[in-house]
Amino acid sequence: MSKKISIIGAGMTGSTAAHWLAERELADIVLVDIIEGMPQGKALDLLEAMPIIGKDVTVTGSNDYAATEASDIIVITAGLPRKPGMSREDLLNTNADIVKKATEETLKRSPDAIYIILTNPLDSMCYVAMKTGGLPRERVIGQAGILDSARMRAFVATELGVSVENVSCYVLGGHGDSMVPLTRHSNVAGIPLDQILAPDRLEAIVERTRKGGGEIVALLKQGSAFYAPSAAVAQMAEAILKNKNLVVPASVYLEGEYGLKDIFFGVPVQLGAGGLVKVLEYDLNENEQAALEASAAEVAQTTAELTF
Repeated sequence: MSKKISIIGAGMTGSTAAHWLAERELADIVLVDIIEGMPQGKALDLLEAMPIIGKDVTVTGSNDYAATEASDIIVITAGLPRKPGMSREDLLNTNADIVKKATEETLKRSPDAIYIILTNPLDSMCYVAMKTGGLPRERVIGQAGILDSARMRAFVATELGVSVENVSCYVLGGHGDSMVPLTRHSNVAGIPLDQILAPDRLEAIVERTRKGGGEIVALLKQGSAFYAPSAAVAQMAEAILKNKNLVVPASVYLEGEYGLKDIFFGVPVQLGAGGLVKVLEYDLNENEQAALEASAAEVAQTTAELTF
């Protein structure tokens, strides 16, 4: 029996995630969106590409959650961007309602599914999904750290003129301006970043990583990043479906790790069959721990404002 991944929200991120997933031939794919005809059209277009790339994947689109039945993974990208005149609290609770409904409707039809969340504010939306579904923490994972770390890797590789494959970077914390790039734990072919980059260049890369999403929004004028976030979804789904036990940074519910509880927060995790296998804990110095706690305080404040 084929594996199945349902993506809730067929906008640029959702549809591009379907593209990356289809290329990997991981599972049959369902795109669901409230806009009539849009998920159907995108799914049909992608389905017609499969003979060209030689992948046997079924791609369907629907406006009905019934199409998600018996999914192994549910990806939630649906949500509104912040609009002029909309407060952060308005965005938070509007998207919380969207994620709540998506979780309820899909869980009815796929009671054993693992959830990958992308809707912002990311860490708080993961909390909504877990609490709404009464799900164990292993089955709700937020995509953020892979994206943030990939941005940092791309910037380092460009700065030094080396392959991205030689660059390892680790960005933890909340998905926002308070994220914590761990420069001490990041390296180029084993050489720590602070030994291969001048301090001012390293600081510039750290700051650009923190502002990475905003940089793309400013360039696009409307909309936000979708290629890299959706590629990260595909990597996470592959790790789960193939039981790869891949270690990546992701947002998960913490139960005392790093001294933090009752929030979703970006940390190194091992992903395999069942979703979250375990959280890995770095040995942080005093400055790193302080930065992590400051980021956690922001996430906790946002989560406390939820009214779902």
